[in-house]
Amino acid sequence: MIRSRKLAAKVSQAGTTGSAERQVGLARALSKLGYCSRSQASVLIQAGQVKLNGRVRRDPETPVHISSDKIEVGEQPVREQEFVYLLLNKPRGVVTTASDEKGRETVYSLLNKDLPWVAPVGRLDKASEGLLLLTNDSEWAARILDPASAVEKTYHVQINSTAPESIVAALLDGMQCDGELLRMRRASVLRQGQRNAWLEIILDEGKNRHIRRMLAALDVKVLRLVRVSIGPLAMGMLGKGAVRQLSLAEKIAIDSLLQSR
Repeated sequence: MIRSRKLAAKVSQAGTTGSAERQVGLARALSKLGYCSRSQASVLIQAGQVKLNGRVRRDPETPVHISSDKIEVGEQPVREQEFVYLLLNKPRGVVTTASDEKGRETVYSLLNKDLPWVAPVGRLDKASEGLLLLTNDSEWAARILDPASAVEKTYHVQINSTAPESIVAALLDGMQCDGELLRMRRASVLRQGQRNAWLEIILDEGKNRHIRRMLAALDVKVLRLVRVSIGPLAMGMLGKGAVRQLSLAEKIAIDSLLQSR
């Protein structure tokens, strides 16, 4: 696991400059501590499973000082987890969720059971494949997903037709889909045969079924959609369903990109 700077250290640094620690809501505090997601924390809090300084609190927005207040879930103290940053090669047919009402396999079935809680950084739909990040560092995930960060995501997409210049031009120009303007940062033809082609598509935003909706508007069907990179993070030779931790060099590279935005 990559060790992060602890929240307590940040608070200590803030104290040396004379600034007080900012309070956060109880649900957000559990997320920042790497215990669970904010939505999961809200459920636990409203169910009376969370104590703050010895008292049950049912309001997810109850203010908390993370460095000094005591939080318990099910009578067990919550301590800050080491942050975990994972890269998963999601197979087709697996859903990006913690549980599924239809009983479909989820990405969590691919993770080691001894890992702390982690959440996907964004999503890949059931039919899509490739690079998926997971972490318990909710603030890091939020920075990657923030449209202002404009982190580029690269996809290789197989379509059911050849790819004339008119298709690529239309993708780059952008279009209205269901009243929403969609566009691509870059698009090019990787290779093509007589019946289908592979496109390389780069997005710096990620709206719901972004690529599929744009191609469908051009009467083009997606046969395969594989995300191969997020910023400087590349899937490389990682096998389907395999997962690994980010290297220190990879973590530094993505953090440097985020800090430059």
